[in-house]
Amino acid sequence: MSIIGAIIIGFLVGLIARALLPGKQAMGFILTTVLGIVGALLATWVGRAMGWYADGAAAGFIASTLGAIVVLLIYGAIAGRSR
Repeated sequence: MSIIGAIIIGFLVGLIARALLPGKQAMGFILTTVLGIVGALLATWVGRAMGWYADGAAAGFIASTLGAIVVLLIYGAIAGRSR
């Protein structure tokens, strides 16, 4: 159930990140879900490196959304160059 939960939360985080960032992001269901999951992993990694989270703790919903926005900005910069 934790994998399914991570996919659902990742999708929700990805949707919110895409809604908060202006502009058009051409992504489907899978890329939106991957965006949210990678954003959560990035937020967890940064939080642990800064000492905000313990070793077993994960980032919260807001931090995951902020991480997804950062990943979306990076993705837009890379995808924008190739077009």
